[in-house]
Amino acid sequence: MLADDDIDDCIFFRDALQELPITATLSTANNGIELMQFLNDHPDNLPDILFLDLNMPRKTGFECLSEIKLNKNLRNLPIVVFSTSFDHKVVNTLYEKGVHYYLRKPGEFSKLKQLIHQAISLLANKENKQPTKENFILNSS
Repeated sequence: MLADDDIDDCIFFRDALQELPITATLSTANNGIELMQFLNDHPDNLPDILFLDLNMPRKTGFECLSEIKLNKNLRNLPIVVFSTSFDHKVVNTLYEKGVHYYLRKPGEFSKLKQLIHQAISLLANKENKQPTKENFILNSS
């Protein structure tokens, strides 16, 4: 699932996901209210991974993250923060709150594909465990 208010970013994400050698279905929410409603309305069919933008209208990614971590049905949902901003304090806070990975939105489509694939692969192999802090930020090469 992708929660992002930028329609172009959602389209690029969907296109990148479709080009990866994996089978996946993408659901999207365009703001935090939509995201939380979707998650609360589908407790038995949660997404395998949530790619979460921090800067969304109506309810921010931070607010959604706090709600998710306080909800016993949602707190183990693997979360990859997917944002254009990069602030070390914010990144440290996200790690402390239990986010699995931090991905800075790249400007190039090929790098976007690489980062999405990397995040999905890492989470598939780690059984939803948070990595060490040194491996928290995913970068494209």
